[in-house]
Amino acid sequence: MKQQSPRGGNNSQSSNTQAPQRRAAHTSKAEAAQAEVLAEIRPGQSIELLKELHILTREGRLNQDSRRKLKQVYHLYQLIEPLLQELSANEHAPTLADHGAGKSYLGFILFDLFFKGLGRGEIYGIEWRAELVERSQQLAKQLGFDRMSFFNLSVAASAQTQELPAQVDVVTALHACDTATDDAIAFGLQKNARAMVLVPCCQAEVAACLRQGKALQLSRTPLAELWRHPIHTREMGSQITNVLRCLYLEASGYQVTVTELVGWEHSMKNELILARYTGQKKRSARERLEAILKEFGLAESLAHRYALPQQDL
Repeated sequence: MKQQSPRGGNNSQSSNTQAPQRRAAHTSKAEAAQAEVLAEIRPGQSIELLKELHILTREGRLNQDSRRKLKQVYHLYQLIEPLLQELSANEHAPTLADHGAGKSYLGFILFDLFFKGLGRGEIYGIEWRAELVERSQQLAKQLGFDRMSFFNLSVAASAQTQELPAQVDVVTALHACDTATDDAIAFGLQKNARAMVLVPCCQAEVAACLRQGKALQLSRTPLAELWRHPIHTREMGSQITNVLRCLYLEASGYQVTVTELVGWEHSMKNELILARYTGQKKRSARERLEAILKEFGLAESLAHRYALPQQDL
């Protein structure tokens, strides 16, 4: 009788013992991945939502890019949640308008973590790209988020529509480019917002004004050296823009805090402006706003942007 090869026998035995080990190892890795995800997301967070927003992969895992997105949105949520808690006191139904909403990461996370459990209140997403508005509408319907509405409008046009309420409690604008942040501020002032949460992006208007008057300013003052080179003009324009916005908000009755959205390793568009309405319109802020506009030769070109009501003068 032909003897079985020791090599063949060993292979068969090895195969029979290794299969369960591989399955156990695969299960262990899957459980470890799930545990890692659960450790990073907030309790009660909808896994289905995070998958639809591509913050989690279809397998329910996190990657480097999704961790960055999750960190940004959660950091914003930590700042906005206390405002919403305060505004929802005494059975008030808080309202929030999210400008330049894009795929509405922020709006969906806010609804999932706060508005859904609260049982009242509305979120309005405002986005000029029709395909993103349609996608957000479908996702809200799919998830049963029936107190979320989406509008295919620019930030500026949203202030004119009759579909939005006359008063909105919180205004957010995450990376609303260039003057869209100013339009969001104007919207918030018109709607008597109790709070504004702004992350400015790609400020170009002031830089263009500095560029036009550069030769005159260089002959007037050595300070113009701060924006003589093109890259400095861009950076100086961004800095001045955000300073003017903060002074404008303070002159309009808001208490302003400026901080980082996330660490610089995650995003260079990193400045976060948080404004809470107190009703105290600072005269010193108005005076400094006017002085800076005059000093940098911006008074005429930006008079419309930072005009204050006559009764405040």
